[in-house]
Amino acid sequence: MLQDWLGWHRSTLLRKCAGLDATQLARRSVPPSALSLIGLVRHMSDTERGWVRQYFHREPVPDLYYRADLPDADFLEASAGRAEQDYEIYRAESGPVDAALADLGLDETIVFRAQPTSVRWMWQHLVEEYARHNGQADLLREAIDSSTGL
Repeated sequence: MLQDWLGWHRSTLLRKCAGLDATQLARRSVPPSALSLIGLVRHMSDTERGWVRQYFHREPVPDLYYRADLPDADFLEASAGRAEQDYEIYRAESGPVDAALADLGLDETIVFRAQPTSVRWMWQHLVEEYARHNGQADLLREAIDSSTGL
């Protein structure tokens, strides 16, 4: 069920971006917010990689966009010039994330911020994070071209 919800939310984010050009994907919501559709795509790429591949699966892969000196780089550095590349990175990240999830048992734990955290909790958190950001994506898409219900 968790895999199905994660897949559904990934597909939803892709549908919210479908048919838009790079400039539209990079359009910011309301100043001073850095929120954009391509920023959400970048954020979710890094979120999945971080939680699944880095923390739980312990793969030595670098962050995609996060930087200690600019923690919101996934949003702040999102641009039309990189939109297509960032979109493809997002699409490519789901395969390795799914493979890592397949290796993890739901009750496996790590210590995160001094708290034992299970794979089950992490997976639910990913679904929750997608749900929240897909709501934002709904509004961003509607502001771009009046599309709703995608």
